[in-house]
Amino acid sequence: MKAICFYFQVHQPYRLRQYRFFDIGKNHNYFDDFANRTILRKVADKCYLPTNKLMLDLIEKYGSKFKIAFSLSGTVMTQFKEYAPEVIESFRKLADTGCVEFLAETYAHSMSSLKSETEFKRQVESQVAMVQELFGKTPTIFRNTELIYSDDISDMVAAMGYKAQLSEGAKHIMGWRSPNYLYTSASSPQLKLLLKNFTLSDDIAFRFSNQGWEEWPLTTEKFVGWLNALNPSEEIVNLFMDYETFGEHQWKETGIFDFLRKLPEQVFENSDFQFLTPAEVVDQFQPISPMHVRYPISWADEERDLTAWLGNEMQNEAFDRLYQLEEKMKNVSDPKLRHDWNLLQTSDHFYYQCTKWFSDGDVHKYFNPYESPYDAFINFMNVLADFKLEVDKHLADQKSSSGNIHEEIEQLEAKIKELKDLKVP
Repeated sequence: MKAICFYFQVHQPYRLRQYRFFDIGKNHNYFDDFANRTILRKVADKCYLPTNKLMLDLIEKYGSKFKIAFSLSGTVMTQFKEYAPEVIESFRKLADTGCVEFLAETYAHSMSSLKSETEFKRQVESQVAMVQELFGKTPTIFRNTELIYSDDISDMVAAMGYKAQLSEGAKHIMGWRSPNYLYTSASSPQLKLLLKNFTLSDDIAFRFSNQGWEEWPLTTEKFVGWLNALNPSEEIVNLFMDYETFGEHQWKETGIFDFLRKLPEQVFENSDFQFLTPAEVVDQFQPISPMHVRYPISWADEERDLTAWLGNEMQNEAFDRLYQLEEKMKNVSDPKLRHDWNLLQTSDHFYYQCTKWFSDGDVHKYFNPYESPYDAFINFMNVLADFKLEVDKHLADQKSSSGNIHEEIEQLEAKIKELKDLKVP
C-alpha cells in the first residue's frame, strides 16, 4: 500500500493597529482587536467550522481509513478562545475520533529557529502545552513555521525529542530525487523527514479555481489519476497546505468542498493509496536516504527560501532589532510585556514588508492591512520603539524595587543584631 499524508496548517496572526510615531511613549496597546476579531470570525464561518464538520463527516463515514493532521499556532488557538470558542470544540470532536494528529510548532508562528535556540524551544513548549490543554494530545512530530528547515534546525528539533519534521520538497534541494519517500536529516539521522509534494499540493491549494489553468476544472477522478501515474516505487504523497484553502482561499462556490468530500471515496475505489498521519508514515515506512540542507528552505513562493520574510533591508532590520531584545526579555516578568513579545515575533509582520510583488503578489496580499510594505515596516518599527521603552522602564522599576527590598532586609538584619546585643537586666 501507498500513503497519502494530508496535513493542514491553521494560523492567524494578531495584526497590529495603525501605530503612529506620535503614539510612541503614550499608547502601549499595539494590536487591532476589531480587525483580529472580524477576520477570525470571518474565516471561522467560511473555513474552520464548515471544513471541520466535513472532516468529521468523512471520518464518521470511513472510520480509521481516513486520517488527517493539523498544526495550530498558539496565536490562532488563543484567538479561538477569545473570539470563536466553538471552533475549539469542533477541533476537540475531531481529536476524539483518534483519526487526527496534532503537530508541534512555535507558539507565535515565529522564525525564532533562525535566531535563538532558547527562544525557539520556549515557544515550542508553549504551543505543545496549549495543544495538550485544549485537545488532550501530545505532539510527536514537528512542523516549523512555513516549513522552514535546515540542518541546524533539524538538530534542535531532534534534541527536543521529536521523531520527525515536515519540510518542503524544494527542487533546488531535491535535484533528481522525489519527495514521495521518507528521508532523514543529514546531521541528525534519528530525525525523519516528510517532504511536501508541492505540485499536487498546490494543484489543490492554489490552482483549483484558476480557470486559466490548463487542467481546470480539477476533479477527483483526474487527481487520483495523477496519483496512479506516479512511479510505482514511490511510497508517500505528502499533501501539505493551509487549512484556509477550504472556503477562504478557494471559496465554497468553486466546488472545493465537493472535491474534498468525494476525494476519499475516489482514492479507496480507484487506487491502492491509504490515508496516514505523519506519525504513522514514520512508523510504517523506512527512509531511503539523508537530506542535507545547509541553507534554510521554506514552502513560500517560487524560490522556496526565506526571501518572503527576510528578502530586503527593511525586513532584516526589523527582524534584527526585534531579537536584540531577547536578552532583556529573559528578565521581564510582566505578563503583558511577555504576551506582546510573543505576538511581535509572528512571521506575518515581516511577510507584510515583502517587496516581491510579482508572481507571488496575490499571496502576499492575503488579509494584509497595509497599502505598501514600507507602511508595514514603519508601523512595526514604531510599535517596536515603544515596546523597547516599556521593557527598559519595567526592568528599571524591577531593579529599583529589588534595591529597596535589599535595603529593607539590611535594615532588619541590623535591627535584629542590635536587639541581640542588648543586655537584659
